[in-house]
Formats: sequence, structure tokens, C-alpha cells
Amino acid sequence: MTLPRSFALTALGATFILSYGCATDDAQARSRETMLAEIKAESPRTGYIARRYYKTDYKFWGWVRKPGEPWSSAVLVVFNENKKFAPDRELGTIGSDNNYEYLIQGEFSGDKVYEPASNAFYPEFILKSYELKSVSPGNIYRIPGATDPNRRVIARPY
Repeated sequence: MTLPRSFALTALGATFILSYGCATDDAQARSRETMLAEIKAESPRTGYIARRYYKTDYKFWGWVRKPGEPWSSAVLVVFNENKKFAPDRELGTIGSDNNYEYLIQGEFSGDKVYEPASNAFYPEFILKSYELKSVSPGNIYRIPGATDPNRRVIARPY
């Protein structure tokens, strides 16, 4: 019994797509495992690890976590820039550092800042200094396209 040519091509295409999807999933899993190992190895030095999360319509700055803690423990913050401008503002290019990772120095003020577009309150972080860690860090989001500045989705890291 011979299968029609179109069926054979469809089956071949499906096999390719499934194997590519599995390879992509494997690569993402390995990348995530590497990132988690790097997080565990972080020294508990003074400062915080921060990931810029730029969204066109929102005024928060990004995610901040303590060294050695997973991204799922991070909080979305608004920067108080009275002492130091955020990296992108300092360069005059707002959002140009979307998804960059930093080591930041500063402290939480204990105050919450209202952000009208999301109708939510976020912790205020008083930025004192920053150091760029990576311009292409590993993925910390489950939602595809989470870092797209024009998507009105606020994705939590996992």
C-alpha cells in the first residue's frame, strides 16, 4: 500500500516541526538550568540583581531580586531617581535597555508608588548606582513575547 505523496510530505513536515520544537524546548531547559546554577552561585554581596522591564504604556522600571534568590521572588519596582538616573534615562534613550540585567545599589524606601496605566502600586527603590551585568541574559518569563514593549501584558518571572 502506498501513501499519497501529500500525506507523506505532511507527515515529514510534522516530524520536523515536532523534533525542532523538542530541540528548542531542550535548549531552553538547559539555558534555564544554567541560569539557575548561576543564581545559586551569586555572592550575597551588598546590592540587588535587576532586570529592566520596559513597557511603552507603563512607568515602572523593572524586576529586582536579592542575589541568590530566584526570579520568582523578584518585585516590580518604580525607581526614585533623585540620587542617580536609571541607565536608559542617563543615556537619554528610554527603554533602550529593555531586558538588560544589572547589579544595582540602593534601597527600598518602604513607600509604594501608584502607576496609573496598570492601576497598581509598586515598591519604590532609591537607585544609588548600577553596573551592567548582561545585555542578553537568559529568559525568565513563561509567556512568549513578554519583553515586547508594546504588549500590554505584565508577565511575572518564574
